Amino acid sequence: MATRVERDPLGELHVPADAYYGVQTQRAVENFPISGFTAPPALVTATVLIKQACARANASLARLDRSIADAIISAADEILGGAMRDQFIVDVYQAGAGTSHNMNANEVLANRAAEMLGEPRGTYQRVHPNDHVNMGQSTNDVFPTATRLSLLLVLPNTIAGAQRLADALDAKATEFAAILKTGRTHLQDAVPITMGQEFGGYAANVRHALQELQHAAESLHELNLGATALGTGLNAGDDVTREAIANLARATTLPLRPARNRFRVTQSMGDVLAYSGALRRLAVEVAKIASDLRLMASGPRAGLAEVLLPAVQPGSSIMPGKVNPSVPEMVNQVCQQVFGCDAAILASAAAGQLELNVMMPVMAWNALHATTILGNAMRVLADRCVTGMVADEARCRELLDRSTAVATALSPYIGYAQTADIAKTAVKTGKSIADIVRERMLLPEERLAHILSPEEMTSPGIPGTEKKR
Repeated sequence: MATRVERDPLGELHVPADAYYGVQTQRAVENFPISGFTAPPALVTATVLIKQACARANASLARLDRSIADAIISAADEILGGAMRDQFIVDVYQAGAGTSHNMNANEVLANRAAEMLGEPRGTYQRVHPNDHVNMGQSTNDVFPTATRLSLLLVLPNTIAGAQRLADALDAKATEFAAILKTGRTHLQDAVPITMGQEFGGYAANVRHALQELQHAAESLHELNLGATALGTGLNAGDDVTREAIANLARATTLPLRPARNRFRVTQSMGDVLAYSGALRRLAVEVAKIASDLRLMASGPRAGLAEVLLPAVQPGSSIMPGKVNPSVPEMVNQVCQQVFGCDAAILASAAAGQLELNVMMPVMAWNALHATTILGNAMRVLADRCVTGMVADEARCRELLDRSTAVATALSPYIGYAQTADIAKTAVKTGKSIADIVRERMLLPEERLAHILSPEEMTSPGIPGTEKKR
């Protein structure tokens, strides 16, 4: 491989001759051959947007030569359009705070901008990664800003996935509104419920968790760009900070704003932790729904078999005709990964020391990964599972008719103890609740029919009363 020699404060190093990145990126590649995972696309986009916004701000304040600024802005536009993405090669697991990622971006932009101005790559005479691309910045304000911005860039996909899932569940709640079934607590028979009520609850849980996520994301709009190394704003200033963030807001159409306290946002990754916690909560709700669908679809002969899920692939390499709940299984795995990402973010957020949390790179990767996969999983669950699901109304009624939990409606009339004895007798003898009540002549036949009506048990009140009728 043809190489060029570049120099930094540590000395000389060979860099691939055609690379847009430079010596500090090459050092990171050699120092951290860890996972093979590189910066997520959204993090690259966010970082480049920051560099572009700062170049515009520095040029407008006459700090940066206009021709250099224009070249940096044009280079950034190329990357934002999809070019040179293969030049962002630093491993996710890198030196703390994201210095290597920041310098990777600085070098790529500097070399491409210099090339536009007629300078060979790797010389840095016309455009310098630190002096020009990183002007008025530090990794310590660029990386937290890029983390927050990148999450806001990918969040709409997750919001759309959650809304799509909630809408699909609401549609099923309407479709299944009249289907009576056995409710269950502790995995044991409980009082009747309609499948519509069950699915309406699922939809409401997704929507409520989504609201919490959107609320948590509000704090991510507060940026410490301009804080530079510690929060003091050394080598930046309020004027460039205001203008750079205004540029970012225009470019992204997001309501971004300078941090009210730059020291808070520089010291702590608590806002990202809160966002991750809300994302975890959404994943918990989605995981429960996926698990419930697996239970309700269990069978088809030896399980509940209350619903039939769309068949998306053969279920076994040895058992012909077997079909598994493949999509809910995938969703459960995704949710478990989200839990793991949140655990890494929690540990990393707690590892901040003094004026900075250096664990930001792993936090950014985990938060972006969790946001992306959960959004995609919810969309697939809605489109390839919930929408095509069919309820087996006859099976639901069969299980309900065999349940002893309907005896609960008798308690207001004959008391808890006698009702419990009837339920035990029904289990022991196989007789129906109604037959045992008749044998014991506890209630008139007409009254009994109203009291034990499953339809009456699925709405508030005491079954069999005039108010219920």
